[in-house]
Formats: sequence, C-alpha cells, structure tokens
Amino acid sequence: MNDVNQVEWRTSERLIAYPDALEEMEARNTAVQAGEEEELIWFLEHPPLYTAGTSSDPTELLSSQFPVFETGRGGRHTYHGPGQRVGYIILDLKRRNADVRGFVHALEAWVIAALGEFGIDARAVEGRVGIWCDTPDGQEAKIGAIGIRIRKWVTMHGFSVNIDPDLSHFNGIIPCGISEYPVTSLKALGHKIKMAEFDSALKKTAAAFFQEIAK
Repeated sequence: MNDVNQVEWRTSERLIAYPDALEEMEARNTAVQAGEEEELIWFLEHPPLYTAGTSSDPTELLSSQFPVFETGRGGRHTYHGPGQRVGYIILDLKRRNADVRGFVHALEAWVIAALGEFGIDARAVEGRVGIWCDTPDGQEAKIGAIGIRIRKWVTMHGFSVNIDPDLSHFNGIIPCGISEYPVTSLKALGHKIKMAEFDSALKKTAAAFFQEIAK
C-alpha cells in the first residue's frame, strides 16, 4: 500500500481559527480511531496566536498581544501566524510502527528533507526541541517546531515551519522554552518561496516519512 495516496491531503487557503482547527482535529482523530474516516494531513495557516503545550511555563509568556490557547500537544509555548506553514497529522499508528519516539523522529526528518529541497541544511539537535539551521552569520536558529498528541494511537497536531511570518511576533514568548537562540524563516535566510512551493516539497519527500513509520 502506498500510504502517501491512501490518506487525505487537505490544504486550506484561508486562515483557520485555532479553536476550529482543534475541533476538526479532535473529531477526525475520533473518526479515524473508529475506522469511519480516512487519515488526514492538513496544511494550513492560523491568524496570529500563541499556544501552550502540556509542559508550558506561564513565565515564558511575555506578552498578551495575541490570544493564547491551551492545547493537549506536548511541548511549551509556540507562535502560529500568517506566513507559517502548519501541518496537522492525523495518522493511525496501530496500522504502522506504534513507536512514539520513532514517529517524532520521522516527522522531524520529513520537515528537514523538505527544507533540504531549498538548500537549507536543517537538523534536529539532541536535547533541544525543534528544527534548527544556521543563519548567514553562523548562528544557530530555529526554523520549525514539532508538537504532537496521541490518543489511542492516533496522532494529532504536528509541525510548523517559518516560511515568511512576522518574526517579531515570536518576541511575545520564549519559544519552546529556549531563549538562547533566535527564530528564523526561509525568507530571512534569503529564500523567497511561495507557500505552495513548500507544500510541494513536503509532498515530494513524504514517501520517506511513511516508509520510516511503517511496520
């Protein structure tokens, strides 16, 4: 079975309010558990907002300029907004390799491979959450975030990658609890690409992701 073609791929062109996305994810998660609907990979953007993961520290929320939403995903505070590709992944790990750590590593590798399509040498760093790369001045910076939740072996949430967001909006939080490093984007690194181009790179590199999480 080619998993890339067996799941539903959805791309939302308008900004999706976070509560609406969360409601949709939870409903789809339940339906996938019951075998009533297909799995889903959903590409979208949100209006400016902050989310708080299950490990969030209230002192890491530095501003109330945008609404803050509690979420059941792992991790701490993160920002979502226009110009950032968010990917929500609703997959049944019972059909695959039911390994939470392996799933997270495969998700990281998928985002890294997609960034590589644009010449970005991105990486995961042991003990430091997120997807990292080097800025032109040689400083390490965060370009993507990973946060998941699993209910009865069906995944929710997923990843976000900074294509061309307003990076100043990250100043309202300590992203993922890491203050020592800046946040960057494809545009800040000199890559002016359209969201659809990054989506195409994700789809191009998806086969390796599904192979990695297969039984």
